[in-house]
Amino acid sequence: MEKIKKLSKYRTIILILLDIACIVIAYYLGMLLVSESSVFKISEYYMDKFSKTILISIIVYQIVFHIFKSYNSIIRYEEGKDYLKYFGLCIISSLIICIIRKVFKIYILVSTRLNILAGIFIACMMISYRIIVKYILVADIVNKGININKSKQKNLLIIGAGNAAHEIIKTIKSSMKENYNIVGIIDDNKKRLNYTVSGVKIIGNRNDIIKICKENNIDLIFFSIANIDNENKKQILNICQQTDSKVRILPGLKEIIKDKKLIENLRDVEIEDILGREPIKLDNENIESLIREKVVVVTGAGGSIGSELCRQVIKYNPYRLVMIDIYENSLYDIEIELKAKYPKIKIDAIIASVRDNRRLEQIFEEYKPYLVFHAAAHKHVPLMERSPLEAIKNNVFGTYNVVNACDKYEVKRFILISTDKAVNPTNIMGATKRICEMIVQAKNKESKTEYAAVRFGNVLGSNGSVVPLFKKQIAEGGPVTVTHKEITRFFMTIPEAVELVLQAMTYANGGEIFVLDMGQPVKIYDLAVSLIKLSGLIPNQDIDIKITGLRPGEKLYEELLMGEEGLEKTAHNEIFVAEPLSITMKDIEKKIENLNNLLEKSDVENEEIKNVFKELVPTFKDPEKVNKY
Repeated sequence: MEKIKKLSKYRTIILILLDIACIVIAYYLGMLLVSESSVFKISEYYMDKFSKTILISIIVYQIVFHIFKSYNSIIRYEEGKDYLKYFGLCIISSLIICIIRKVFKIYILVSTRLNILAGIFIACMMISYRIIVKYILVADIVNKGININKSKQKNLLIIGAGNAAHEIIKTIKSSMKENYNIVGIIDDNKKRLNYTVSGVKIIGNRNDIIKICKENNIDLIFFSIANIDNENKKQILNICQQTDSKVRILPGLKEIIKDKKLIENLRDVEIEDILGREPIKLDNENIESLIREKVVVVTGAGGSIGSELCRQVIKYNPYRLVMIDIYENSLYDIEIELKAKYPKIKIDAIIASVRDNRRLEQIFEEYKPYLVFHAAAHKHVPLMERSPLEAIKNNVFGTYNVVNACDKYEVKRFILISTDKAVNPTNIMGATKRICEMIVQAKNKESKTEYAAVRFGNVLGSNGSVVPLFKKQIAEGGPVTVTHKEITRFFMTIPEAVELVLQAMTYANGGEIFVLDMGQPVKIYDLAVSLIKLSGLIPNQDIDIKITGLRPGEKLYEELLMGEEGLEKTAHNEIFVAEPLSITMKDIEKKIENLNNLLEKSDVENEEIKNVFKELVPTFKDPEKVNKY
């Protein structure tokens, strides 16, 4: 190894000398083949031309190689395209020699046929010695000089025998061998069993994962299949959960393309991978027809849902995107992000509160929006239980203000972002969102603006979501806190939820509450177990799971639809619509007045607030009654 390092200082000179040797040997072999003399002796006719041809050839080949910077290539990383380049340069060089011979009539040089033949020989020898050098640099023979501490190596199992696995193995063998001991590859194609990828054997399929991990003490599993459907990914990851191995996963092809260092794209398993939901198919033409060249307003634009709405709305080329939020830091972040990506689209980030009716009217008068997405709201259940008046101010009166502004300034369509917690609410936050839905349905009956709401459950990775909390707790060594062992929630990714919001917008005629298909409910306890296992740890051994008890206003399960609403299909199989309730703005004004009376009181008890909500929201229930399991 030391000798190779010393030789590397003179690599260019050594390569030039080797190439010259290839030229000499190639012409010698070529002349032997065309000569009529004995096997090892060239005839006098060819011998007379040999030295002159060699001299011209060396000059031509070296000029061509230097023009195309052949010696700048690092042999260790050369691949097929590099070898094709060498072959092409040798043929070009031999043709140049032939042209020189013909044009300048230098008949002291060997014939065209012999020059081409020599060119092929030179290419073959150059490529061959480069492959041998590459093998010496990266193969196990070099690594014998390295003292690998096997006790520090992690036993690695790779899932998938495609190009990604090849790249990962190649990287590990060349520069990370001291970190990983590759035990084998898993692939579901039975015909590939016992075949090898870059010297690593395919030792089984998905059904063998648990057995292989146990027998070989697998520390780490690399899931290297990028183009797999979500259902199969979910099934394989569920099998991996039954091992004690940490799982790292290769993301989709789009993410891989961004970074050539494929092994660096491996990431920890996300809960989205476990849920295994299929990508959503959208009617992009209808969405674009509503947004293109229009002014679009998004309230709560700095939040997790609001910012994703901005990201997706702007893709459909609005004339102007107006982003409203009271929190300046997150609003600034999304403004900088979108202005960098879409410099030609007008983007306005405005600091304003939806509680401030006068400020809202100033904004609507100035920009005259065509579409409004209302995502501004307080959403954290326990916090709103402790500060119910803030939930009333922000959620109810904020929505009331935006709805009225839309009517006054003749907005075409208004979409309220609602929640499953509005269904049979057991907490203040859910009750306020239910009143927001009532406001939307009532206002729609007397306004030219088309008002609708979209209701969905928990979104993964949103502010206050349980998944980031679990990850943080696992990273800190636990415990992971779960409020109840039987608590369940619906989950959806933020982009997925927003895509369905945009699609639902195209179906709105006014007064609808759209309900998104959230798939199957997930037990939060099971989710915690999955995240711990996929981190290579053992639940309640390496990381404790602590049951803390239900929080104020929290219920064991969420519903997406109220029993009295009914449910109809839309053109999209993941969007349903609930029948509008018979409620008028006169009814709403009474509810608003009652809530306003609460706000004007200097001292009001939470129990009194809840009693008022029970009158205003007939479906409001005590959590103790709902949580009987």
